[in-house]
Order: sequence, then C-alpha cells, then structure tokens
Amino acid sequence: MEEKDKQKEILKKVRFIDLKTRKAVNELFGGEYHSVFKGRGMNFSQVREYSYGDDIRSIDWNVTARMRKPFVKVFEEERELVLMLVVDISASGNFGSVENLKREISAEIAALLAFSAVKNNDKVGLILFSDKIEKFIPPKKGRSHVFRIIRELLFYKPESAGTSIEEALVFLNNIQKKKAITFLISDFMDSNYEKGLQIVSKKHDLITIEVFDRRERELPEKGLYEFFDNETGKTMLVDLSSRPNRETIKKTVADKTASRTKLFRKNKVESISMEINKPYIEPLIAFFRKRKSKR
Repeated sequence: MEEKDKQKEILKKVRFIDLKTRKAVNELFGGEYHSVFKGRGMNFSQVREYSYGDDIRSIDWNVTARMRKPFVKVFEEERELVLMLVVDISASGNFGSVENLKREISAEIAALLAFSAVKNNDKVGLILFSDKIEKFIPPKKGRSHVFRIIRELLFYKPESAGTSIEEALVFLNNIQKKKAITFLISDFMDSNYEKGLQIVSKKHDLITIEVFDRRERELPEKGLYEFFDNETGKTMLVDLSSRPNRETIKKTVADKTASRTKLFRKNKVESISMEINKPYIEPLIAFFRKRKSKR
C-alpha cells in the first residue's frame, strides 16, 4: 500500500471512531463525566455584594472597607483535570472470536473517554505498553490531539509481544506528578503488578477496564483443540473431551479473576469488565452512574 493510500485509510478509520463515539459523548457522557470527575479545588473568581444568608467567612474585608458595604468572595471549581489512558497493546490483544479484536475495542473505549475529557476541556495523555513502554504522549487539550491519540491506538505497531502492567504503572507514577484520572485498559493476562497498583492507586484516581472475549472463558465441550499464545508464540494441544482438563482450565481462569478482584478491592481500585462480543457503552454508563450515586 502506497503512503498516500495508507494515510487515507488511517484518516478513514479515525473518522469512523469519531462518528461512532460522538453520540455517546454528546448525549450521555458529557454530563456524567463532568459530575463524576470533579476538579481539584476552588479558584477565586470575583466579588459580589453580600446577600442575606451568605457565609460571613467569605467576606472580602479589603473590598468591604473600600466600598463601605459588605462584599463576599465568589469561588469557582477548578475544573481542568488530566485524563491518562494507559493501554495494553501486547500481542494477546490480537484476539477476537467474532468481529473485533480486543485491541480494537480497547482503542474505541479509550477514544470515547478521550473525547469525553476534551468536551469538558480537560487534558488527555496516553501510555501504550507491552512488556515495556512503547509510546508516551504527554497530556494536552483539543480534538486534534485526541485524533493523534486515536491514530496511535489503532495503528501503532508494538516492538514487543509480552505484557508488564507493573512497568506501565511505575512509568505513570514517575512522569505524572499531579493527580490524574487514570484508566488502565488491559486484558490483565499478567501478574506481579501489585506494588505498582498500590502506589498509583494512592496517588491517582485509578479505574481499571478489563477487556475479554467470551471464548477465553467459555470452552467447547468436546474436541481436540490447539491453543496458541500470541505473546510467547507457543502452542498447546488440549483434549477438551476430558472433563478434568476442562475443569482445570476453568479453575485457573476463576482463580486468576478472584485474585485480581481481591487485589483491586484491597487497594480501593474501581474496575469495569468489558466483553468485546457485547456493546461496551452500556457498562461504561452504568459505571459512571453508579459512581455518581456514591458521591
């Protein structure tokens, strides 16, 4: 494919993501995002004449003395926030049993969150990771910046196949000094990231989004199947007609899920689970509304 045709294809896909997510951003996520993720504090805005019922602690004594009648300070929420998208692009994301791959759905979810942040005039940054940091885009505002992020999400070719969530979390903690809303999007086919999760969850508002395909959890009842590991390149032949084999696989998946849930709960990390074979907008909205009700 020539470079010109390649650029057209990239632009076409970026526009498709924009159109696909725009309705949800405009109709649903604008208000939900704003109400769930508050600003960092209050900034002085102006003064106005005192009215009955105003808190006397807000009186501006300098202006009051000068004007010879009481005036109070008016504060506004410091709205600007930073949204960090930490997205797993390891080789295990190149799996999908129906129409889309896990990596493609991860990109769409990240785009939806990015557009929601920009609509609220917040900055958005991106960290793409495998078993190392593949790409870092510092937080900025604007739709053109979001389009750049979407291009990278869709078309960046990772140099490595493995996964290290710990590496991504440590990097985030080192480069993002101020508190950020952080969405960690991954299939979580990794372990030994407890330390990084603990550190980041104390400093940032961390939310995890697990993306999975139902075929990774629902096994066929019969047959000899070859399982291929995208990250290691290894294959394994498994007889699923054997009940002990099926039970062993199911127990391994269940144990990993339970361990991850326990880890998130221990560190007060909120999590969302997304099956790529189903629409992802509803679970996101449900999460936003549930979180809003807790405030």
